[in-house]
Amino acid sequence: MTIKHIVTLFILTVSVPVFAQNQGKALLDEVSQKVKAYENISIDFKYTLENISENIKQETRGDVIMQGEKYKLNILGVTRLFDGTKLYTISPEDEEVTISTEGEDEEDAITPSKMLSFYEDGYTYELDIQQNIKGRKIQYVKLIPIDSNSELKSILLGIDAQTKHIYNLIQIGKNGAKTTLTVNSFKTDQPISKTLFTFDANKYQDYYINKLD
Repeated sequence: MTIKHIVTLFILTVSVPVFAQNQGKALLDEVSQKVKAYENISIDFKYTLENISENIKQETRGDVIMQGEKYKLNILGVTRLFDGTKLYTISPEDEEVTISTEGEDEEDAITPSKMLSFYEDGYTYELDIQQNIKGRKIQYVKLIPIDSNSELKSILLGIDAQTKHIYNLIQIGKNGAKTTLTVNSFKTDQPISKTLFTFDANKYQDYYINKLD
């Protein structure tokens, strides 16, 4: 996903909404600077999809390891491995590997490598509510897409006020769907294999290889 940010600067007059927006951006900048300083990040998370009008509620868990733009994501029995150039989607159930380029056309998709930085572009920001969740102060920032054609209505990004790590992300679609990603475990600078993000074709000789480009 490509998401663009606008920083509005008022030299003399600062209204309350603009003050809230600047506070929101300042908090997001602090989060971004902190996560970019880590060598790698390992996250276990819960993912929930709800659409009341369609009577849909799905919940699953997953984990991801990220290093720069590279990542290895496990969710719904599928592994998505991005080596910085190619995306390998590995499905043991289908015995298939799909090789593609990470989709720039997926405008509203928050990929793992962009989960901690997607908000840097394409949104206006404002501080929202602060909640006490299991003894942690979670400050929410509301993000509204600048692009009127976006399929998203808004995003709430919950940030741990003490650690400045992302606690959860609540994405509201214009179709009424709500997806929530909640971080259960957030670890940094863990020892990882040098080949973690390298696709080993020898392991999948019996799989169907589907090359999209």
